[in-house]
Amino acid sequence: MFVNSRKSASRLPIVSGLDPVCLVGGVRASRDIITLVSQWVGAWVAVDGGADTLLGTNWLPEAVIGDLDSLSPVARATFADRLHHISEQSTTDFEKALVRVAAPAVIAVGFTGGRMDHQLSVLSVMTQHAARRVILVDDTDVSFLALAGQTKVSLPEGTRISLMPVTPATVTLTGVQWPFADQAMQMDGFTSPSNAASGGTVTITCDAPVLATLPLACLASVLQAVVPAK
Repeated sequence: MFVNSRKSASRLPIVSGLDPVCLVGGVRASRDIITLVSQWVGAWVAVDGGADTLLGTNWLPEAVIGDLDSLSPVARATFADRLHHISEQSTTDFEKALVRVAAPAVIAVGFTGGRMDHQLSVLSVMTQHAARRVILVDDTDVSFLALAGQTKVSLPEGTRISLMPVTPATVTLTGVQWPFADQAMQMDGFTSPSNAASGGTVTITCDAPVLATLPLACLASVLQAVVPAK
């Protein structure tokens, strides 16, 4: 069960629950992606203009959060009883929403494929709030931060896997075609943008978060690896 609170001004949760929440951003997400994600989430939160993506669908947002400057008049009228206007401009709409959701994980759709600076901003917010377990989903990929420690993902043989450091990290990767151990990774140094699973368990061991990207078909496996067991 999810709770919708009107405490918009503070960073207290607006939406909270025991199942993953889907944040819907302003980059248009296909109906197929929304349908795919729906089987794993317990509630929807529209991030500003993301409310327009949910118009006319079977999914009603528990809340619409942001500075609301990108919201269409139709969405503003349709969701008038669940608007949460956060006026400050020191954070992005994505961060405004993320920090006001209390859930074991957040699936975020509609945040990739648009402006590059917006995508990098989303990655920055994910890094700053890594404990909130964000999974980015679009028409082709699933991306998430593998946190310090070990992350294990079960993948079929040949599955594409990419690791990119968001901060300098020492990383060991096993269960892949080209494994490596205690490798220093940083954006201006070693990265691993293209590897392939050997078939079975892929283990990422790191001392700082690294961004892992897999094909969309791996969403269920990523959720199993990322979402804490109840």
